[in-house]
Amino acid sequence: MRHEARILRTALASGFPAVAALLILLWTGNYSDKLRWTLALLAVGCWWGFAIAVRDRVASPLRTLANLLEAMREGDYSIRARGARGEDALAEVMQQANAMGATLREQRLGALEATALLRKVMEEINVAVFAFDQEQRLRLVNRAGERLVANAAERVLGLRAEELDLADCLEGEFPRTMQRRFAGGAGRWGIARASFREGGLPHQLLVVTDLTRPLREEELQAWQRIVRVLGHELNNSLAPIKSIAGSLESMLHREELPADWREDMMRGLGIVSARSEALSRFMGAYARLAKLPRPQFAPVNAGDWIRGVVALETRKAIEVAAGPHVVVQGDKDQLEQLLINLMRNAVDATMENGGVVAVRWEKQGPNLHVVIEDTGPGIANTANLFVPFFTTKPGGSGIGLVLSRQMAEAHGGTIELRNRSGGGCEARLTLPV
Repeated sequence: MRHEARILRTALASGFPAVAALLILLWTGNYSDKLRWTLALLAVGCWWGFAIAVRDRVASPLRTLANLLEAMREGDYSIRARGARGEDALAEVMQQANAMGATLREQRLGALEATALLRKVMEEINVAVFAFDQEQRLRLVNRAGERLVANAAERVLGLRAEELDLADCLEGEFPRTMQRRFAGGAGRWGIARASFREGGLPHQLLVVTDLTRPLREEELQAWQRIVRVLGHELNNSLAPIKSIAGSLESMLHREELPADWREDMMRGLGIVSARSEALSRFMGAYARLAKLPRPQFAPVNAGDWIRGVVALETRKAIEVAAGPHVVVQGDKDQLEQLLINLMRNAVDATMENGGVVAVRWEKQGPNLHVVIEDTGPGIANTANLFVPFFTTKPGGSGIGLVLSRQMAEAHGGTIELRNRSGGGCEARLTLPV
């Protein structure tokens, strides 16, 4: 039975006793037939009319609310319900319905603006973005993606990844780089992939970045740095060699050799030999930077690793603070060499002023932090810390920190060096657990 019919039946039932009693009194009383029928028709008509009015009074607000909800479902949030003024229950319902419509309207406008901004960003960025459904059919592509597949979006949407020559990009490890040719060009590409759900179904987001130009720029800058460093060191060694060789040659061309010509010759040849050896050591150091082997990962206990390196330092006692039990995956030999370099720098900084070196480690989230603090003079030039062959220590090679950073990055970690507020330096090594 419909809701309106139930309301009408209830209203009729509520008035039925009174109408029935009136009809009984009319027909049992001493009244004329005209009066009886007139009052009976009037009573029944009022009874039926008021019942219909009660039904409409209850059903009409519900229809209004249904129309309002249907408009919201269709995306029209401009309709408002009448009768929202007052303090009765119906007014409260209408007020809440109107408030919900206003809220949904604001949220829809915000979503439309965010979507428009996202589409604009996707169209303008120089990174190819593809979205594939669970059947690897293309559902979304931006302009850079159109250029990569050399086709308009209208023609490629709905095609499978194999038809677009992108199937291999959806497989393997991520992120990664690969050298290959697409329909829109060849080069070196960065491949990244992520998963998301739309409509409850899994989708894959593929991002293809052209790395050719950035890699060429980085390669050019690297060559410029290498040439600058090599040129500087070669000039420093070849200039005195050339000068001494010229002096020895001019001395040998004299008609009469001086009495101490042998001593001058030996001294000059010794300088040439020393500079040649220094140049050889320099080139060997460069080779070490270029030939750092890839780490062989294995479980490493952080406490044992740190205490073992501290035990190797015999020049100064190093304070070690107890830390948590943490195991990292890494190459123990490389991690030991890394920590030795950092600890040796801290000890060297405190040898003259008799300062203190302290080591501690802690676990924060997914990372292990190893902190080495000293009370030395601090870092004078932080800009050149990781520049190859830059050193402020007499006899230093200038590659210790560079090697340390390379080893840390090969383990997925980082190294930070900074001056402490109270004096001295802090070296922080961060490694993933």
